[in-house]
Amino acid sequence: MRTISVQNADGNQIVINAFPIDEVGANERADYFTKRSVKKESKLSALYLALSMCDLTTLEGADTPGRVQQMCAKARFPVPPEMIEPFLKKKNWGPIPTVAAVCVYPSMVPHAVKALEGSGIGIASVSTAFPSGQAPLQVKIDDTLFAVENGATEIDMVINRGAFLSGDYQQVFDEIVAIKKACGDTHLKVILETGELGSYDRVRLASEIAMEAGGDFIKTSTGKVTPAATLPVTLVMLQAIADFHQRTGKKIGMKPAGGIRTSKQAIQYLCMVNETLGPEWLTPNLFRFGASALVNDLLKQIFKEATGHYYYDKVFSID
Repeated sequence: MRTISVQNADGNQIVINAFPIDEVGANERADYFTKRSVKKESKLSALYLALSMCDLTTLEGADTPGRVQQMCAKARFPVPPEMIEPFLKKKNWGPIPTVAAVCVYPSMVPHAVKALEGSGIGIASVSTAFPSGQAPLQVKIDDTLFAVENGATEIDMVINRGAFLSGDYQQVFDEIVAIKKACGDTHLKVILETGELGSYDRVRLASEIAMEAGGDFIKTSTGKVTPAATLPVTLVMLQAIADFHQRTGKKIGMKPAGGIRTSKQAIQYLCMVNETLGPEWLTPNLFRFGASALVNDLLKQIFKEATGHYYYDKVFSID
């Protein structure tokens, strides 16, 4: 194991351990979760929980206020109540939960705020020159301040992968600290873009830097790079969170994003979180899915559990 050191705003050195990761072991351990099976009432609970942890997202150049409003309507009402409530009442099940948050570009935050007023659904905004992270720090700070001042309750920032891969860990640390300061009380998710980091060792180190710098969550990906979230890379990050919690007592959240499309995959992630971090992390406050496509499959599976048959996919709105 090697160590790196960065300097905080007070001029004190922070020593960060760069743990070597057993890649074969991580892959084998992650593969174990693909063989887990959850059925009956436990499956329904897992489907409800996973839905409540989803961040509905639209991050396209073609985004319009209308598109954001449509997505927010789905966030508030994943399916029209009249379609499912009779079946839920018959089985004495609770209502289908809303998603945890929507995620949009800063310019779309005001539209999301208006559409979600009074709903309690979070409004996340990407910032810091998403998805590349290639912009001057002041531009990144201004990007963040604009989103926060217009009503964002969560910020999803991207780290400077160029600086990280060049070994300039101080710059990466300083930028996260600066963005956290700009966030104020707004929660900060730090996107590592693991598909560009190249190894589990680097993923672990980037996770440690992000947590030491003040990130409230660490997040795998922007969804714009392949590979995005995978079970092994998420496992590496979860273990980093577990070790950080043991060392500091602080609970850091986790958000795998990109490539999670099915309920079966979501349940595998939930099992992994439960066994790595424990049931305390099985809450939207500490675990999220960045996977809009996942929402429709979760709804499809809930309908199957409630009615005994699958609904036509296009019954649900297409994002």
